[in-house]
Amino acid sequence: MEEINNIEVVPCTESDYLKPFRVHYNQNGTKKSWDFMRTHDSVSVLIFNTTSHCFVLVKQFRPAVYMCEWEKTKTQPPQSAEKTEEGTSEAAAPESQEGQSASEGESSSQWPPASAGVTYELCAGLVDKPDLSLEEIARQEVLEECGYDVPASKLKRITSYRSGVGVTGAKQTMFYAEVSDDNCVSAGGGEPREGELIEVVKVPLHEAMTFAYDERIPKTMGVIFSFIWFHNNMSPKYKISTNV
Repeated sequence: MEEINNIEVVPCTESDYLKPFRVHYNQNGTKKSWDFMRTHDSVSVLIFNTTSHCFVLVKQFRPAVYMCEWEKTKTQPPQSAEKTEEGTSEAAAPESQEGQSASEGESSSQWPPASAGVTYELCAGLVDKPDLSLEEIARQEVLEECGYDVPASKLKRITSYRSGVGVTGAKQTMFYAEVSDDNCVSAGGGEPREGELIEVVKVPLHEAMTFAYDERIPKTMGVIFSFIWFHNNMSPKYKISTNV
């Protein structure tokens, strides 16, 4: 998963997943404009394994996250030379290569490690099948990504909300699914034909809130929110502390 090379950044002139637009409008007599992108709505699923009392998450490489980390390395000011114990100054890294763009072909040493783009997330997927209900789409994602076969009727709707309100405004609907080891029919891992490469990760219930608030672990807001929801709504049922 974490072997990333031959990176090339090019303009996106056409996409099946997002389309950029600029809207002009008047608000309270003031003329305004706003750039936004149209994209698909999505579903996400908080999966709890009742056999092992753990949450089932997915871990995957996200190019957008990786490129944000790469941009940060370009904008960081060069470190000043420091004196060593012997009194000599350490050589500063050459500046000529730091300002190069991705398209100018930097050496691999200039890119962040691939782990910089890896995140922990809820099982999720796009709402791009008009003939299926949200529950049916969520069921398919649980099966493909995590390997659990759960009837759509067993999915509990938690809530829906807007994500990326400044850029996309897309809606995500979150579900809750209880599974057991008996429901596991495959190793999961996503759909290779769609370019997915997913690692299934289990988080023990008693470690959930520590995991949620650990800023060293890159994760989505959906993970944090859903763990809090579980603590407030489901945790008493199992009489197990979520470490809050």
